[in-house]
Amino acid sequence: MKRVLYLITGFDYAGAESQLVHMCRSLRSKGYEIWLISMVRPVAYLDELAEMGVEVHTLNMRKGIPDPRAIFRLRRLIRSFKPDVIHSHMVHANLLARVTRLFVPMRLLICTAHSMNEGGWLRNLLYRITDPLCDLMTNVSREAVDRYIEIKAAPRRKIILMPNGINLEHFSRSVQDRIQLRDEMKLADRFIWLALGRLVPEKDYETMLLAFARVLEVYPESRLLIAGIGPERSRLEELCRKLKLGEAVWFLGMRTDAARLMSAADGYLMSSRWEGLPMVLLEASASGLPIAATDVGGNKEVVHEGVNGHLAGASDPDHLAACMIKIMANPEEIRSEMGHAGREYVHAEFNINTIVERWENLYGQKSIGHESGKAYSSS
Repeated sequence: MKRVLYLITGFDYAGAESQLVHMCRSLRSKGYEIWLISMVRPVAYLDELAEMGVEVHTLNMRKGIPDPRAIFRLRRLIRSFKPDVIHSHMVHANLLARVTRLFVPMRLLICTAHSMNEGGWLRNLLYRITDPLCDLMTNVSREAVDRYIEIKAAPRRKIILMPNGINLEHFSRSVQDRIQLRDEMKLADRFIWLALGRLVPEKDYETMLLAFARVLEVYPESRLLIAGIGPERSRLEELCRKLKLGEAVWFLGMRTDAARLMSAADGYLMSSRWEGLPMVLLEASASGLPIAATDVGGNKEVVHEGVNGHLAGASDPDHLAACMIKIMANPEEIRSEMGHAGREYVHAEFNINTIVERWENLYGQKSIGHESGKAYSSS
């Protein structure tokens, strides 16, 4: 039985955490023993992880406050668990794992970034300085891997592409859910756009709302559902009032029924300024939704122009609105074909079973150097 210790900055309802839950479920079914450590107190998926038999710990850190004691808390947990592999996720956890390796032996340390942009020059410098303490670094999109090499956050020989994976069974479009949820929300037969994600500046919901205001001029009966929480909510609600969007935009708050919401929707919308490889775009594709998204990070690795959606420039509401209108102008049959193309592509390239097998191969390496990295560098 292999022992894998996952270290992550925090555990909330977000893309990286969702991916880690998928990983834990698949590896536990294969007999792996897993501990998950969150630097700050975890708040999501705790019941699911407990049902899987994943032991969850926290280093009890506070957001934005460095705490050197976390090194020794982590060292104590590593000594207790004796993992075969330590796999960290996101910049703070990656740096903490590397520094902790100075104080405790680690057989294999893999660090994963989930975005094109994890911070400014200081974090990139810290990645460079601590690189010798990491065996392998991965990122979730080809665009992000290339950027990390360019900014020297990781050397070419030690960073590879390892995309997110998805369980398609969880996101098969349900006619029953569609009818039931639309009835509950009194949506009738309107065209519904859906957006899921944290209400934070990098997601650029301002551009989304500006674009939707233009769409309403052409399709006044359409609606936009936004599910998520975050510090931007009050500002975005005020913008809705200024744009006179009225009842056309619904802020749903925290939702854990993404699959049901996607069954009820007609199109998926994303306006981010930067991304890695968003889990939510994989979920939308698996749900058979045509997508209008910004052309940032790994989005174009999921959304193929004119095939399963359209891509707009970042922070360009006119362009995003044009992409939305293109989708809405299509007859339902064409939109269905676009959704089907997206689902087929995700099934071929991002199936969670295939991705887990690739991780298992990496976890099985006694050492990871240039040749093993080379072997896993393709998508």
